[in-house]
Amino acid sequence: MNSSKGSANLSQNDSYETIEQTMEKLSDGARRLAAQLTTTASFDSLWRVLTDYDRLNLYIPNLLSSKKLYKNNNNIHLQQIGAQDFLGMKFSAEVILDLYEKRELGQITFKLMKGDFRRFEGSWKIQKVSGSDNNSLIYDLTVKGCQWMPIGMIEKRLKRDLSDNLIAVEKQAKKFS
Repeated sequence: MNSSKGSANLSQNDSYETIEQTMEKLSDGARRLAAQLTTTASFDSLWRVLTDYDRLNLYIPNLLSSKKLYKNNNNIHLQQIGAQDFLGMKFSAEVILDLYEKRELGQITFKLMKGDFRRFEGSWKIQKVSGSDNNSLIYDLTVKGCQWMPIGMIEKRLKRDLSDNLIAVEKQAKKFS
């Protein structure tokens, strides 16, 4: 198993943030990517953004649409369409996800039900940073593309998008704080 770690220091709105990332190449050709952002945004405001399913496309870059199809207590089915410009070509992908909210744990897990990937699963998690007023926002994704979507070629783009997504969630959450 190949694994790489990296971090990016980003300055935005007079705040200083560090995003830590890891990427693993799994034996079946899938990739597991994880990114973590430490933020001053509150748990409630971060949760509010992450569970605003019908409006996520307003906050998250490259997410064209996000629509809640079904909700039963903590179980949600969500349809999302994302788009990228990659090597001068427009690329879009659609997924229908089965989500499960565990607010008491600060976690939303998701798994592909149907869509343009062979595998797409992971979680969002909000954790209190011990000894501080800060929270960690963690996004964990295991993804395997279809044959026409070579994951090796787009893994660099995925890593950048993870950071962009975390920053976008934090930015919106700070508006709610």
